[in-house]
Amino acid sequence: MTERVVLAYSGGLDTSVCIGWIAEETGAEVIAVAVDVGQGGEDLDVIRKRALACGAVEAEVADARDEFADEYCLPAIKANALYMDRYPLVSALSRPVIVKHLVAAAHKHGAGIVAHGCTGKGNDQVRFEAGISSLAPDLKCIAPVRDYAMTRDKAIAFAEAKNLPIATSKKSPYSIDQNVFGRAVETGFLEDIWNAPIEDIYEYTQNPAEPREADEVVITFKQGVPVAIDGKPVTVLQAIEQLNQRAGAQGIGRLDIVEDRLVGIKSREVYEAPGAIALITAHQELENVTVERELSRYKKGVDQRWGELVYDGMWFSPLKRALEGFVEEANQHVSGDVRMTLHGGRAVVTGRRSEESLYDFNLATYDTGDTFDQSLSKGFIEIFGMSSKIAAKRDLRA
Repeated sequence: MTERVVLAYSGGLDTSVCIGWIAEETGAEVIAVAVDVGQGGEDLDVIRKRALACGAVEAEVADARDEFADEYCLPAIKANALYMDRYPLVSALSRPVIVKHLVAAAHKHGAGIVAHGCTGKGNDQVRFEAGISSLAPDLKCIAPVRDYAMTRDKAIAFAEAKNLPIATSKKSPYSIDQNVFGRAVETGFLEDIWNAPIEDIYEYTQNPAEPREADEVVITFKQGVPVAIDGKPVTVLQAIEQLNQRAGAQGIGRLDIVEDRLVGIKSREVYEAPGAIALITAHQELENVTVERELSRYKKGVDQRWGELVYDGMWFSPLKRALEGFVEEANQHVSGDVRMTLHGGRAVVTGRRSEESLYDFNLATYDTGDTFDQSLSKGFIEIFGMSSKIAAKRDLRA
């Protein structure tokens, strides 16, 4: 029986060439799988037909936009997931949902190998292969760009020699990955970390320096889930899409960061994630109102570790799964409204309200009606500072 390979297919030059390249290198039949995570671009049916025209024996396409939003982006919002305190895991979140569909296709078509188009120096090779091995340890993985030295020049030459139905002459100076949660841009002149980004690289956001009217928005959450925008019910996907438009129009969510890649190198990345930044900002503020102090303090460490695991490709790991249980529990009371002003590249919280609020006006006020018994504070301070006071006395003796 002929070996079968399931290929993560984007419809672009590299993965189109991979179809014939894999067949020639391994003698296997190739099944192409394209997954829509809100990246836009070509129609899925066009992509499917191109895969077949490039030599795939089967081609599957999956509209995973709601799945991606509900099962991958939403947990990131609940965990306030910002790698290195800034990056909302745009690419890292999309890889496990693609992996899930690749593994399902491999089982359906009797394939023993899964292939992807990643290089050998990025994070995505780890995310694909660690994810695949976690869901299906029996499957093997290959990466033609990495394993067979499939350079861009070789890919173009192969496409022209085989007369593949794919453009080979146009080459963007950037490497771009995008989905509904955001957009990542790297390489080209950005590899010199002194060079400032130019306006041409952005698509999801407008220039925040341009004068425009501010936009006020109210986001409603229920147990950490965004359920309404300005009082109108939305799905998670719709919440992200609407805030991509509104926050993006105000230049919100632009990030220029030198980040620590999993493989050990530092890489300069430019991101646009207007909806993600707006939602995480609002969610963090509602947590400030509704989550008890010690739980909130501890959750910040859990959030950071959760984000690191996802960035590192450990979506299906036992630790990430366990931490997600904690995050879910911590979000049980994160319900209410957050009002934000979107303007000048910033999403600024201006109001918050919740029936689950732990904010007590009568305890917080300094005016008449204050119910806080200030006479208790003196004794509290004595006990709270006692251990440090005793240590200080010892140090003075020394």
